[in-house]
Amino acid sequence: MAGMADKARRRILAILVASSALVPCVAAAQDSVTVAGYGGAMRKGFDAALVNPAAQKLSLKIRSETHSDLPSIRVQVQSGAPAWDLVHLGGDECARGESEGLFEPLDLSKIDDASVPAAARGKSWVATNYYSVVLAWRTDKVKQPPKSWADFWDAKAFPGRRAIAGLAQETLEIALLADGVPKDKLYPLDVERALAAIKRLKPQIGVFWTTGAQSTQLIKDGEVDLIAIYGSRVSPVIEDGSAVQFTYDQGILGYGCIAIPKGAKNAAKAKELALAMVSPEIQANIIEKMDNYGPVNAKAYEVRKFTSEQLAKTNSSPQNAGKQVLIDAAWWAKNGDKAEEAFKSAILQ
Repeated sequence: MAGMADKARRRILAILVASSALVPCVAAAQDSVTVAGYGGAMRKGFDAALVNPAAQKLSLKIRSETHSDLPSIRVQVQSGAPAWDLVHLGGDECARGESEGLFEPLDLSKIDDASVPAAARGKSWVATNYYSVVLAWRTDKVKQPPKSWADFWDAKAFPGRRAIAGLAQETLEIALLADGVPKDKLYPLDVERALAAIKRLKPQIGVFWTTGAQSTQLIKDGEVDLIAIYGSRVSPVIEDGSAVQFTYDQGILGYGCIAIPKGAKNAAKAKELALAMVSPEIQANIIEKMDNYGPVNAKAYEVRKFTSEQLAKTNSSPQNAGKQVLIDAAWWAKNGDKAEEAFKSAILQ
């Protein structure tokens, strides 16, 4: 009996030793990164195009959460134990967060300097996707297609009710372009000149919209005839058969970006994920999965063949990128609060 008991104990011990040897492998297969970003349709596309394919490539498990802009990340970093490993933000928020020391350094040396513009990355953040603010109009009301923001401002040649965003960023750039400022001379923004231009147009502005959904409804329902709107918001309206068109000419090209909160528990894996997300192979997914958005890595257009229709819709394609103006996130990080305050005051007068 004693011999049988000893054999049984040895078998159990052998099983335990073998099991313990497997634990590191199981843990490695279950490495996880918590990614926090904005919600809605944009988040679904962002995850489908970038996060999930990059995670699959690295055998990472992703936990998705939402945040409420930079202040929520600031609070987490100040706590010393941030719950998020990677955050998706607006370009100016990444630039501001870096200036406040909120992010882990990010080694971008593996990214070709020519493929990601210097204005779209920092020492601790990198842009992931472009969005555009474009000029759109009702083709059943506006018979002559406008080609510039100067046309948008010209109520005599292009009569109709207008709408622009009730936000300073992008709207100030649009106003300066309408007032004749060349694309390469926009920054630093002349805020007073922009506000004066908006004041001149104000009698023609029916709505200062505050959400993307509102802007979509305005042009879809014909409540306005011309509008400054996100390209991703006007595209579904056109696809639904509405009498609407838009142009990338003088569009405002902005971007979303990713960063790793300082002190993130899984910072090492998050850095791997970030680099994978901006690789050409993963970036190319944006063209197929995120309508009217575009990859930041220019080499994305070299790793896969795309149709002429896909390239026409993609805002950062070679045929569209040069028509637009890239937002200077560093300027907005430094001057955004004052500019927004002045803008709000001006449109309320």
